[in-house]
Amino acid sequence: MRRFRFIPLWAVAVVLLYTMRRVDCTTCGRVVVEKIPWAEGKSDLCTAFKSFLATWAKRMSWKDVARAFHVGWDAIYTSVEWVVEYGRKHVDLSGITAIGVDELSRAKGHKYVTLVYQINHSMKRLLWVGFERKKATLHSFFDWLGEERSRLLETVCSDMWKPYLTVIKKRAANAINILDRFHIVNNLGKVIDKIRCQEVSSLRTKGHPAYLKKMRWILLKKPRNLKASERSKRDTLLMRSNLRSVKAYLFRLDFEHVWCYKIAKNAGEFLDQWCRRVMRSRIEPLKKYAKSIRKHRSLILNYFEASKMFTSGIIEGLNNKARVGLRRAYGIRGKKVLELVLYHQLGGLPEPPITHRFAG
Repeated sequence: MRRFRFIPLWAVAVVLLYTMRRVDCTTCGRVVVEKIPWAEGKSDLCTAFKSFLATWAKRMSWKDVARAFHVGWDAIYTSVEWVVEYGRKHVDLSGITAIGVDELSRAKGHKYVTLVYQINHSMKRLLWVGFERKKATLHSFFDWLGEERSRLLETVCSDMWKPYLTVIKKRAANAINILDRFHIVNNLGKVIDKIRCQEVSSLRTKGHPAYLKKMRWILLKKPRNLKASERSKRDTLLMRSNLRSVKAYLFRLDFEHVWCYKIAKNAGEFLDQWCRRVMRSRIEPLKKYAKSIRKHRSLILNYFEASKMFTSGIIEGLNNKARVGLRRAYGIRGKKVLELVLYHQLGGLPEPPITHRFAG
């Protein structure tokens, strides 16, 4: 006699007891165990209970779900795996015209996971998960998507990571590749902070006052986000226009104007002018950044060619949801679990059909 765990009713455990019958199969001629409609394989969890646990696993940590319904962590894993496998087999891949590619750090030591999202206005979901961020990783995604669907892609959002750009250019030739606005601005912020750190060290060596001490976030924040006290400190610092950090900060503020343009040609002229002025500034880290902007100029302008309809904000928002999902799955034991969590949280997958729907 086998025991099958069902959804608890009024905090009372429900267990189904059933003696499995062995039958002669007329097709294969073997003696097999009968197929039952409320469970699959050798699992002791009813399919309705699996669906119930998987639904709660989206809202709470796996550990809390296991404790609340008196099951083990492995039961939550089994339930999520069952739901995800069904969803991946029955997922609808039609109508994909816009995708976003980004990476997420999964562990220390530069270990990444590549995430590909569908970012159409009508559907935003996770399409594919790959480990590492190499050319072969993204090639695997396009192999999974297929040549026909790849030709239908119209827009691809990505950052400046060279392996991504190379593969996208080769495998999605008909699509406009839009560079991630978030990373462009973020990289400029890193350059500004690097210049500030170098100048702090130089001023300390020469015995000058610590003008730039505790000024990191004041130089990186947008002016409208500064508090009154921070604005006062910034205005005092701007009086010392001979500092390289001040010059770099003013260049950063000027660069923000590029996003105000609506026509790609005008935005391109502004970028050219900005890069020329930076190249004459003698600030080496900023000059290196300007060279990168010139190198990727056409990809940056694709943002304006696409009428600003696709931004990195969609991708970063989905990445934040992915991080929250990973935190819910306490006790992750490998790549397989990480992949299941991401698909379960962000995949927008169809759910297995069950007879009854329960709260949750």
